[in-house]
Amino acid sequence: MLEYLGYLASIIVLISLLMSSIKKLRWINLLGSITFAVYGFMIGAIPVGLLNIGTTFINLYYLYKIYHSKDYFTLLPITASTVYFEYYLKFHQKDIQKFFPQSDLSFDEEGITFYILRNTVPAGVFVGTKYSEDTLKVSLDYVVPMYRDFKMGKYVYTKQKELFLSKGYSKLVSFSDNPQHEKYLLKMGYVKQDSQNENNQSKYLFEL
Repeated sequence: MLEYLGYLASIIVLISLLMSSIKKLRWINLLGSITFAVYGFMIGAIPVGLLNIGTTFINLYYLYKIYHSKDYFTLLPITASTVYFEYYLKFHQKDIQKFFPQSDLSFDEEGITFYILRNTVPAGVFVGTKYSEDTLKVSLDYVVPMYRDFKMGKYVYTKQKELFLSKGYSKLVSFSDNPQHEKYLLKMGYVKQDSQNENNQSKYLFEL
């Protein structure tokens, strides 16, 4: 019975190392280190137990820093396609395609495009094109995996509303058929509509 607890602890730690999100890595690794500590003490391997108690406190320390550190967000406008912008999209292309397989990322003079900087790091990019007189279509709202904790989305959709309103947009629309992306849209305040686009993607509307 005890050996299965050891196997479980090993599997949990292994899973934690597969996480691209630092927050998820720390939480899952915390669970693994606690399980390993219990296993170590139960089989009489005191060094194993003590080592994993130490790992537990290290995880708790970094989780505290994650939840209590202040992040600084800034939007950096993109007015034209640049070498860096093209490289950014190409580098993250495979991941972007998971969430925005049908996106048209061409520049629109009446649209809104910007990088989302997190502590000066270009951790995300937003591309919006004109959908109607008062509605902006969100063609791309992408954040690199390690920064996917909803903070950047909340910054854009709650603290930068004036940016969209100043351009004459009182509504944002997004289309998706990816469950993970749809969950994100609902979390940000989008409301699912009863219609779909030509690609059979569900329509989501955000009112500013």
